[in-house]
Amino acid sequence: MKIVITGASRGIGAGMAAAYRARGDAVVGTTRDGPHVLDVTSPESQADFARSLADAPVDLLICNAGVYLDKGDALDTGFGADLWARSFATNVTGVFLTIQALLPNLRAASGKIAIISSQMASHERAPGGSYIYRASKAAVLNVGRNLATELRADGIAVGIYHPGWVVTDMGGAGADITVDQAVSGLVARFDALDMASTGSFLTWDGRVHPY
Repeated sequence: MKIVITGASRGIGAGMAAAYRARGDAVVGTTRDGPHVLDVTSPESQADFARSLADAPVDLLICNAGVYLDKGDALDTGFGADLWARSFATNVTGVFLTIQALLPNLRAASGKIAIISSQMASHERAPGGSYIYRASKAAVLNVGRNLATELRADGIAVGIYHPGWVVTDMGGAGADITVDQAVSGLVARFDALDMASTGSFLTWDGRVHPY
């Protein structure tokens, strides 16, 4: 399979790239510098990246790139407007632009799209705090659900996933699972994604996540 992974320089993205390469898949892992450069917030960068792939079919696009800029912000003093703009530019617009740019490649393979969201997107989980991150992950969940409907006619399945609370720079040292555990679960979920399950919101270990 030919697999494109955004945000592959570290954490879950790097782990997924290594896992897929180890099983023999062709992986294009994007970073902000290196052999496969992509700034997901930039239409120009998206166009350049799409041109670099030419007409190559893409079997799986994993939209993993994301930021958590409001972690620890206080309600009275935090959550500045710039953080909202930058977070949505990466976590929502960046996902949409990547999918839009690579639609010809995905259509050529009747490929699949995996969007990394979060349990913090769920409307049933509302403990307060992290307003920007929660809102952005809820928004990209909505984007994924709608894409699943519109791309059904193209035979392109779309899944949205909570990767678990993972020990990474973003998740912190006190998180629940390791990168290897998250990657193993996510790879299994992506392998199982098909038109019968398109639009689903699942956890890394296969449970249906409440919206």
